[in-house]
Amino acid sequence: MNKNNIILIGPMGSGKSTIGKMLAHSLDLPLLDSDKEIEQRTGATIPLIFEIEGEAGFRDREVAVIEEITRGNDWVLATGGGAILRAENRKLFAERGFVVYLHASVHQQAERTAQDTQRPLLQTPDRVGTLRALMHTREPLYRAAADFMIETAGKSPRTVVDLIRQHLN
Repeated sequence: MNKNNIILIGPMGSGKSTIGKMLAHSLDLPLLDSDKEIEQRTGATIPLIFEIEGEAGFRDREVAVIEEITRGNDWVLATGGGAILRAENRKLFAERGFVVYLHASVHQQAERTAQDTQRPLLQTPDRVGTLRALMHTREPLYRAAADFMIETAGKSPRTVVDLIRQHLN
């Protein structure tokens, strides 16, 4: 495991992209974002990929992208919330970096994603119920994969970044 590679995992709305940008900047490392990389490579949005290929097709693309972009050293990776579902990704995370689980409650996730129309799994009348079901499935995987967990409730992104940096030191 390369401790200079930092992998951010957690549910949608936990702050992986925001924290990833700030952390990468503060450590002077490049930020890798698996969702953005998939969109750049396909020329399609994630909702469109879900619509055409389904979640399974998207997850196949996600595994391939994560495997490829994490081959080097000295980076911060912001993952999609569901990346933890695939055993291949969990294995790569364990082998290639220090895994930080950004925990957010279902209530926080609902608040933070309330205006977001780009999350295919939340295009449902019962967003909170969906978030609860996703958390039920994914929470044990996040916890098992994590080298370090941070509760994000009541913390600014800067505070979360500082806590990660303190733990790394």
